[in-house]
Amino acid sequence: MFTLSLVIFAIAALGGVALAVLHFRAEGREHPPTALALLHGVVAAVAVLLLLIGIGATANGFAAGFSSLAIVALLLFVLAALGGAYMFFGRHLRGEPLPTPVVVIHALVAVTGFVVLLAYVVGSQTGA
Repeated sequence: MFTLSLVIFAIAALGGVALAVLHFRAEGREHPPTALALLHGVVAAVAVLLLLIGIGATANGFAAGFSSLAIVALLLFVLAALGGAYMFFGRHLRGEPLPTPVVVIHALVAVTGFVVLLAYVVGSQTGA
């Protein structure tokens, strides 16, 4: 479940990179396509759900190798999701410019969560 979550987060990250490129090319004056922003959020939400299911299954003893790294990754992704929800619902849908600092922080938090989850997945597969 953790590996699948990681793969889906990678797909969401590709959408995030596209959104960020569009944001910075337009210097924040134009909104990226709503459909792309929505797809990015839905894909990331699916990955969060799979991560949560994986943590729940591991915590209940259905799988071995539970680590607090998975919880840290989950918390980071939830923080990134809050930033993404703010940008989409609080700014994008209202036609307001997206604040560049929030775009950057959202990306940094999500990338950090991805790296932490990757460390967990690689560590659990190598027995570390």
